[in-house]
Order: sequence, then structure tokens, then C-alpha cells
Amino acid sequence: MTSSNDASANPALPYQARGSLRGRTILMSGGSRGIGLAIATRAARDGANIVLMAKTGEPHPKLEGTVFTAAEQVEAAGGYALPLVGDVRNDGDVAAAVAAAVESFGGIDVVVNNASAIDLSRTDAIDMKRYDLMQDINVRGTFLLSKLALPALRKSGNAHILTLSPPLNLDPKWAGMHLAYTMAKYGMSLTTLGLAEELKNDGVAVNSLWPCTLIDTAAIRNMPGGEQIVQAARGPEIMADAAHAVLTGAHLTTVSAGSTSKTGNFYTDEQVLKAAGVADFTPYSLGAPEEKLVADIFL
Repeated sequence: MTSSNDASANPALPYQARGSLRGRTILMSGGSRGIGLAIATRAARDGANIVLMAKTGEPHPKLEGTVFTAAEQVEAAGGYALPLVGDVRNDGDVAAAVAAAVESFGGIDVVVNNASAIDLSRTDAIDMKRYDLMQDINVRGTFLLSKLALPALRKSGNAHILTLSPPLNLDPKWAGMHLAYTMAKYGMSLTTLGLAEELKNDGVAVNSLWPCTLIDTAAIRNMPGGEQIVQAARGPEIMADAAHAVLTGAHLTTVSAGSTSKTGNFYTDEQVLKAAGVADFTPYSLGAPEEKLVADIFL
């Protein structure tokens, strides 16, 4: 394994890092694939320690990657990985992941609440098991992982909780389109709002991050027509770069991020990267022109 630094960032992408995550320990829920894995490998290029807690320990028939293959990619990128098979819905698994992170790397600096379930069914069609799944993973899982990591985070000199959830947009159309999913994602965002206020004097920043456009993920590709839909999406690298900018403070070098506070923000990927100096987002696209990209929900 070779450590790397900011200069090793993908030259084809426009984000130029101004800070580093070298030596920092990140505990992430999920991360076997998609946006979570992209965030983990971007941090790994700095030489970060990445603790991945995900359910997929064995190959899935429909989803590429396991927590162990993800760890291999993290280490190949220059980071240090600790793969853990666990379920964010299980109190014992989450407590064990927090303990393992502290034991292996001496503490926790960042929690990334990445794990999430999605079902866009309307109220009369949603199966209550799917409803419960989204509440358990999205809301309870985010709350639980953040809660149990707090003692370690308070000991970090630069702690951060970053949750992949949308702004709390109360336009009724989002509740009306897919109420069960909206409730689950907004529950994650309420956790950001509440913890930011609760921890404002504890040295723990709490923020959310959400993409402006559809992102190419396995979850989207597995939907009916998904392979066609993602042609109008961006790659997960844009979220990885945006997360890196938030966690290193690169987006705070200009007031264009829209907030003077380091905590309690609901960022979008474009907002953060514009503040970090990115002017051209076309390299993140899978090929569609910018005006043809599909906007993400909740914005």
C-alpha cells in the first residue's frame, strides 16, 4: 500500500483539494458500492483510515461488491481499511463497529451516515415491511450510529458527522409523491438539524449533503428502466469530491457556500464544489449534456 496526497487526485476531475484527510479515521455505514465507496476511496487517496460497516459480506446476485472488496479498493487507493460485516439496524453491530474503530485507529474523527433504503411507492402501494426497513435503516440507523460514536467524536480535535440526506424542503409535492420515502429521508435530515444544535458547543460539526442531479448507483440501475435513466446522471465521484470538500473545509474558503456556519448545513454537491473553486461540472457526467441531466428529488 502506498500513501497518497492531494496531488494524486484524478486529473480528469475539476476539484482541486485544498485540505487533506490524512490520518483521520472515518466510520461509514454502508460503503460496499456506489456513493459511499466513492467517498471512502477519495478519502483513502489522502491516507485516511476507513472503517466500513456494511451488510454485504458475501457477493450479492444483483449488486456488485462486498464490504471486503470495498476495503481492497480503499487500500489500493492509499488508505487503511477495516471492513466489518454489520447491520446498522442492530444495536450490537453498531456498538461493535464503534469499538473496533477506536481500538484499531485510536478514535473516530468522522461519521458518514451513508446507508439508506429506497422505495418510491405511494401510500396505498407501499408494503409495510418496506416502510419499516426505510425507517430502521435511514432514520434509526443514522441516529444510532451518530449517538454511539459521540464519545469518540468529542475526543477528536476536528470531528464531523456527515449524513447523505436532502434539505428539509416542505413543498408538499415531495410528501405527496412518495410519502414513506420522504419521511425516512427527512428523518435523517432532522437528525442533522437536531444534532447540529445539540452539539454546537462540543466541537462536533454536523451537516448533510445531497446531489443536485441523479447519481449513477446500483439502486438506480436496478429500478425498471434504470440502465437508461442513469445515462442522464452524474457519476458518484461528484459526491465524493463534495464530501471531501466539506470534511476538509475547502468549501469554507469562500462565502459562496451560502453559510458562515460550519455546522447545521444542508449542502448540495454543486453548492459545495462551486465554493471550492469548481466551475465546470461536465467531467462528472456520464455523457449527457448538462441541460439534459435529471434533477434529483427534494430540491
